[in-house]
Amino acid sequence: MRIFKTKAYARAGLIGNPSDGYFGKTISLIVKNFAASVIIYEWPQLEIIPTRQDHCRFDSLEDFLYDTRLNGYYGGLRLIKASIKRFAEHCQRKNIELPAENFSLRYESNIPRQVGLAGSSAIVTATMRALCKFYEIEIPKEILPGLILSVEKEELGIGAGLQDRVAQVYEGLTYMDFDREFMAANGHGIYEPLNIELLPPVYIAYQTELAESSEVFHNDIRKRYDNGEQLVVDAITKIADLARQSRECLLNGDHEELARLMNLNFDTRRTIYNLNPKHIRMVELAREIGASGKFAGSGGSIIGTYKDEAMFERLKKAFEAESCAVIKPIIR
Repeated sequence: MRIFKTKAYARAGLIGNPSDGYFGKTISLIVKNFAASVIIYEWPQLEIIPTRQDHCRFDSLEDFLYDTRLNGYYGGLRLIKASIKRFAEHCQRKNIELPAENFSLRYESNIPRQVGLAGSSAIVTATMRALCKFYEIEIPKEILPGLILSVEKEELGIGAGLQDRVAQVYEGLTYMDFDREFMAANGHGIYEPLNIELLPPVYIAYQTELAESSEVFHNDIRKRYDNGEQLVVDAITKIADLARQSRECLLNGDHEELARLMNLNFDTRRTIYNLNPKHIRMVELAREIGASGKFAGSGGSIIGTYKDEAMFERLKKAFEAESCAVIKPIIR
């Protein structure tokens, strides 16, 4: 029996988010502390095995409500089903004939939910990798993130951009330029892997309590941007340029300026979003200690730079007092 196991890791937006859905620029890094895993193997029928996130039996109404707030109404099954559908349709468009072989597929994930660390796209990415291995299909690296995005954005109607998927496909540290004309001509952005040794010490802090869904977080800004609201358009343009400037800071070893730009990323974002006060408090707390801080994604987690181990220990102590965990991201 052929058995394949694939993984996709959490990701954090170092700078530039949320310009990725608006033809902007970003830098992201992979976070190997957390992962979504998929196992696929030959089976008489095509079978998707529900995981804990998809269970329908609860000990109490309180447990049911907690699960619904955490996983929504669908858990991860809709992501798996939509991934299989999009994969099959991609193969049909490319005239790739798949063998008549069925499979059983199961998944699991320890990526914290609804804190902006790309848990949903990790499930989709791991599923796509599993299907490619099972059917011995190779999808070009630069094309795969767009296919992964189509699962959530087009199939399921979830607001999202390419950043998460590019980071999870390329891994490491990646600079992304989603230039409108280049994407129209090539079907993908300009993706540049960067040496992770260029990074200063980086921390990630995230809420251990429930946070808001990124589906809710992105929708209003998209409407305002599409309507041409000048405040939003200018802010997104400015945030994208911060990523360009930060790439230069990394290449030149200017960590102090990088920290300033990361802070400015959040401050600019704050001018157009109605942010959760708990999330704002996370950034302010980090800055009070002397670290930089900005959202790692859509809210509920932040990323920043710190100076030394003494500062990191102060960060841990301060955040733990406010029901938040602090980690050093594993990137390599």
